[in-house]
Amino acid sequence: MSATPDRSPRVLLVTHYFPRHRGGVESVAWEIASRLAATGRADITWHASDTDEAPAQRPGLRCVPARACNAVERRLGLPFPLWSPAALARLVRAVRTSNVVHLHDFLYLPNLVAWAAARLSGRPVVVTQHVGEIPYRSALLRLALAGANRVLGSLILGSAAQTLFVSQAVLDYFRRFVRFRRAPLALANGVDGVTFAFADEPRRRALRSEIGVGMRTPLLLFVGRFVEKKGLPLLRDIVQRLPDTRWIFAGWGPDDPARWGLPNVSVNRGLAREELVSLYQAADLLVLPSFGEGFPLVVQEAMACGTPALVSEATAAGCPEASAVLASEPLDGADAARRWAARIEALLGSPEAQGPLRARVADFARSAWSWERCAQHYAEILLACATPT
Repeated sequence: MSATPDRSPRVLLVTHYFPRHRGGVESVAWEIASRLAATGRADITWHASDTDEAPAQRPGLRCVPARACNAVERRLGLPFPLWSPAALARLVRAVRTSNVVHLHDFLYLPNLVAWAAARLSGRPVVVTQHVGEIPYRSALLRLALAGANRVLGSLILGSAAQTLFVSQAVLDYFRRFVRFRRAPLALANGVDGVTFAFADEPRRRALRSEIGVGMRTPLLLFVGRFVEKKGLPLLRDIVQRLPDTRWIFAGWGPDDPARWGLPNVSVNRGLAREELVSLYQAADLLVLPSFGEGFPLVVQEAMACGTPALVSEATAAGCPEASAVLASEPLDGADAARRWAARIEALLGSPEAQGPLRARVADFARSAWSWERCAQHYAEILLACATPT
């Protein structure tokens, strides 16, 4: 069953935060939703927490801030907002007036409520799953997440009209125990190639001069939340092993690198995605030893700017087609920091190869990732799944 071909489906979009929160999930949701609305391929009502300012209303996209408490993230670094009963009741009513419900990840409270309401009212659900297994240091957290994935993941992902995964690695994880109603799809996120563009050497030299870093000083970049999942404890050890390098950490969170007291570290907080462009373009290497993610958007953005990336093997598995231009290292073992530091030195040790590598990285990103193509796939899927108007 689908919406009538001459009308755009009424889509209820549910995420834990709006894009001003600067996380990858909500940023992906914005890129897709804004393009679907702008081209008239969907009429979207977006419910998310009021912890951040909602995007401005525009034709085809209405944002509904939900009253929420964000204490869990503030205290523990876990993005898990708790919505008020009134906000959840409003969400349930919105489910009933939609043709299709689109959830980004399934484990957040509002997403669970929206799924249950959709089941009761006979509305189809499309799920975009970003996160899979997360090997937290805490055995309790690992056990809780694994149990939730197996129980709720099997129920929600298995019953969805369509499930999409942002990386092959996340799909492979859930495929081990979920019986899908319809064959799942791996659909890579796109990149805004106009904003995140390749910078030539004169441009990079000017950007680094503004930052105060000469071309001979290795400049390393981290972008993301300052939490365990992003590899902050490991990064601290790596930075200490490379005193002759300069590091910029762009992000926010409880594991703040500013508290490390290291002279080669600087921190930039509160940057919008567009403000990251100059950092991507200036850096010699993006370093992201994260785990439990699909394929982070910041890796794609850095590569679109021509900046090579070093990521964990688990993250690299999310985009196997990038293996020729993407460096990776395992995270396990007591000597992980030594190995990562040595790999960074090797990657930066041949300045004459950096120019051609940067060009290959940017060429790959340009050919592989497009938000326009991604949004078109979503438009076709949402229309095919929607109930008739």
